[in-house]
Amino acid sequence: MSTTWDPALYLDFDDHRARPFHDLLARVRVADPRRVVDLGCGPGNLTATLAARWPEAVLDAVDSSAEMVAAARANGVHARRQAVEDWTPEPDTDLVVTNAVLQWVPTHRALLPRWIAALPPGATFAMQVPGNFAAPSHALARSLAAERGVTLRGELGVAEPAEYAALLAGTGAEADVWETTYVQRLTGEDPVLHWISSTALRPVRDALDEAAYAEFTAELAPRLREAYPASPDGSTWFPFRRLFAVAHLP
Repeated sequence: MSTTWDPALYLDFDDHRARPFHDLLARVRVADPRRVVDLGCGPGNLTATLAARWPEAVLDAVDSSAEMVAAARANGVHARRQAVEDWTPEPDTDLVVTNAVLQWVPTHRALLPRWIAALPPGATFAMQVPGNFAAPSHALARSLAAERGVTLRGELGVAEPAEYAALLAGTGAEADVWETTYVQRLTGEDPVLHWISSTALRPVRDALDEAAYAEFTAELAPRLREAYPASPDGSTWFPFRRLFAVAHLP
């Protein structure tokens, strides 16, 4: 089942979502790439960063979502629609950046060595995925969704950092792998629910009709408030673990 996306809802937390992207790029040391690929470009707001850093490169923006591709094009990004699983590097691809995408691709651990093997010498593959599928935000949603016959991604949706390091090093690349937990300050009514509504809950929204989804979120909201209580000032602190990997080919 394909997942539909709401680019405007996704961008409600633009600053929090952009920070891991910039932290990933800080570890990318590519001088003059011929082609830069944004694999899973989303609404294109971060693709512009790649264009600004490497203005002479051919920029290839790809996303599997029609809604995201339309939003990216509206933002001036020449994006094209293609399933990540079907993508293969062009011979001149010197840099691939994939940010918060591969968790949606169950086969990505098998695809990584194949993609890297197809890259030219000296190329770099940089990826970031969320590593919080065991967190209460996702565990509570997963349990409640299962009661309604909807399966959400489990803890095995992404690998642990050591597994990514071994996988990438096995390709002959120099692997730089790390993790960061961002403690994000969220505000507004039911902010954790609002956060996961734009990403983790998209399959639930697609599977249920409007009334059933409203009932689902009404039941999930108090559970999330209990798991993530508001601070005295009304804000909510939301720990979010992210996994990063940069593979540089000799």
